[in-house]
Amino acid sequence: MTGFEKLRHISVKELALLGMTDVAYIKSVKGENGTVYEIHAADGTPVAVMEEREVAFATVRQHDLEPLSVH
Repeated sequence: MTGFEKLRHISVKELALLGMTDVAYIKSVKGENGTVYEIHAADGTPVAVMEEREVAFATVRQHDLEPLSVH
């Protein structure tokens, strides 16, 4: 079975875990005092809130994760 065929047969739980150790998502949201940037783990768990986008991306990179922007 090839890697692609194995991917077709993974469970929902396994799918949810993909990227858990590699990526974090950054989402801009309107806060009380303007836009803030939420950092979420790959499974959607909120991790932190930053006031500046650049700081959010730098924080994720400092933890050896790849930041991905969510729109």
